[in-house]
Amino acid sequence: MKGKMLFAAALLSASSTVHAAPPEPLFAADQPLALEIRGAIQKMMRGDRDRSDSVPGTVTVKSTGESLPVTLGLRGITRMRKETCQFPPLRVSFTNPAPTSVFARQGRLKLVTHCRNAQDFQQHVLLEYAAYRLYNLLTPVSFRARLATIDYVDDAGKPITSRVGFFIEDDGSAARRNGLRKARVGQRVPTRQIDPAAAARMVLFEYMIGNLDWALQAGPAGEPCCHNGRLVQPAVAGQGLIPMPYDFDYSGLVDAPYAVPPEGFTEASVRERRYRGYCIHNDAVLAAAGDFRARRGAFLAELNAVPGLDRRRAAKASAYLEEFFALIATDQSVRARVINRCLKV
Repeated sequence: MKGKMLFAAALLSASSTVHAAPPEPLFAADQPLALEIRGAIQKMMRGDRDRSDSVPGTVTVKSTGESLPVTLGLRGITRMRKETCQFPPLRVSFTNPAPTSVFARQGRLKLVTHCRNAQDFQQHVLLEYAAYRLYNLLTPVSFRARLATIDYVDDAGKPITSRVGFFIEDDGSAARRNGLRKARVGQRVPTRQIDPAAAARMVLFEYMIGNLDWALQAGPAGEPCCHNGRLVQPAVAGQGLIPMPYDFDYSGLVDAPYAVPPEGFTEASVRERRYRGYCIHNDAVLAAAGDFRARRGAFLAELNAVPGLDRRRAAKASAYLEEFFALIATDQSVRARVINRCLKV
């Protein structure tokens, strides 16, 4: 009962927002976009793949014919390496799109791309997109994603490829949509400053999808907390920080060919789950597990509704989620098979 009360109170603090804003047009709808992205993309990729490199380009919305000037840049760490991805993730920077544009009020956006030209990599993109959708079911305090079919064209007008990808909502936009603000933090954050229910929700979700490539307390050297996550906070002082996770390509759910457990982990593959929650959040995790169980049907339905995800991949991903639900079937099994492996602060 104590855990459920903590969970409910923290949910109230996370959802009792002030000055919340409606979602921006790009993330207010779910139907996939049809786009053309034009620029010296291949030239940029054949170079040293420096994240500081950028080229001018255009994004054209096929349904309206609207063409927007943008700056295209490379991003990522592992996926930016030539030996990993033929086509690394992009950063697309807009300059004051018109208020009527689907890209209205967008600045710099992350675009998740297909990594390699083989058709299988389309399925990995769709499974990572599905992970964002699954987390959206748990809380509005999460990154929204918008799927798109994109024709990539070089600056001379020659087609490069046509592949699926998706844009990820900016953290500032996600915060404003929930009446929250981006947290100003250093590289490390004390665990006790993080909202218990929000922490429980995130770690249990990462456990569900089999992801080890994240950190709740710290960011990479020289960067703010947290690794593969961003922190937001309520406007009211004294309320806990809320983590919003992203980058799920190293998860067992996605099972990308290049994905391996991070350094320091003994798991043989990313399909092996490992619980990484903190013991101080155990009560909140028990309460969160009940919420996950209640959403089992919604999770599976959402996964199977992803446009373009083939039946074989959807079935494999559904079976992987079902393994998780077997582990959290009761509070007793959560205690015995999950949180007994919790980490001490």
